[in-house]
Amino acid sequence: MDVEDAEVVVVGAGLAGLRCAAVLADAGREVRVWEAADEVGGRIRTDIVDGFLCDRGFQVLNPAYPELGSCVDVAALRLQPFGPGVGVRRERGSVVLAHPVRAPKRLPGMLARRGVRPADAVALARWAYPALRPGHLKHSPGKDTTLLAALDRCGVSGELRRVIDRFLSGVVLDDSGATSNAFALLLARMFALGVPALPADGMAALPRQLAAPLGERVALNRRVSGITASEGGWRVSAEDGTAVRAREVVVATDATAAAQWIGGAPTPTRGVVTDWWATDRPWAGPPMLWVDGRPGVRGPVVNAAVISASAPTYAPPGRHLVAASALLGNGHPEPTEPQLRAHAAEILGVDATDWQPVIRHVIPDALPVQPPPLTVRRPVRDASGLWMCGDHRDTASIQGALVSGRRAAAAVLKALS
Repeated sequence: MDVEDAEVVVVGAGLAGLRCAAVLADAGREVRVWEAADEVGGRIRTDIVDGFLCDRGFQVLNPAYPELGSCVDVAALRLQPFGPGVGVRRERGSVVLAHPVRAPKRLPGMLARRGVRPADAVALARWAYPALRPGHLKHSPGKDTTLLAALDRCGVSGELRRVIDRFLSGVVLDDSGATSNAFALLLARMFALGVPALPADGMAALPRQLAAPLGERVALNRRVSGITASEGGWRVSAEDGTAVRAREVVVATDATAAAQWIGGAPTPTRGVVTDWWATDRPWAGPPMLWVDGRPGVRGPVVNAAVISASAPTYAPPGRHLVAASALLGNGHPEPTEPQLRAHAAEILGVDATDWQPVIRHVIPDALPVQPPPLTVRRPVRDASGLWMCGDHRDTASIQGALVSGRRAAAAVLKALS
């Protein structure tokens, strides 16, 4: 069996691995990327079913992520934004809580329908204030607390509290309030600066663009079976019999898979299940994410949306695409399709009898947990000498994955030199 030689092998072609490999390649280093799946992207994949684009786990891209512009041609993604705000289902009717800067024309209607009480707005501003001044987010870890405790301390209550809780639970995949408040504020800052959007060709367009300059350096369907130390570096073997000698190895898989190669227990993760439906009925409501603002436990859905209302390219002409997501694991058993359908229809205020199932995505390890105190920069080298990157090394987000890949590459370059 022939053994190739390379300076660096990156195991995993998710966002972090691709970003790491691109930085190394730009620096003139000989790098190889081995990916076990049949396509790049890791957890960011898009399935095409009967002309519908269905992102695995219902993902969105916030163009305000600082790292994005330094490594991606954002304009080439042809982003299709959601409406600036969130739709809220009430006991009677609904209300849109609009972005005050990006949708000022909606404010009079929101106030007329008592979408936000003045006292609740003051309390929310008290909580969100650090997000408006990023320097305040760089506090000592000892000052961080849970999101639940922070919202309670600031007096956020009523319908607005339910909306914040349920909207963020769909972002961090945690409805217990145990997520780091500092992390939630970082997300709030991103939502204030940018409107979530979907690429015209699906979320898979993001990793594909990162992978394109790497060309043949990326090998798909190559599952690593062994990483062993050898003289002057490492030997990486794959199940298909190929092997490569490398001076450095970067493990760029998710936290669960990375635990096979690096020391210590894996970072715990949270899961999500997303159902996608097709319908011929056009959507007359605002093109945004919707949550259930009613008191009490109503059902499993954390957010729902008529995706094609915001992203027309996600559905064939004349047809429409609906998605709804629910939490998975940690006390949340997988809901049935009828359960998700019924609750999503309630939230959107429509009749779902004609919804046709397109696909279901069950992602048990969708995001690493992000408890307090927030640690945004975890080590990128294991005691064994292996390097690592991924959103479990920074923040549980696309931003965190990209930053982690760049940090790992910078550290590898320093070691090589």
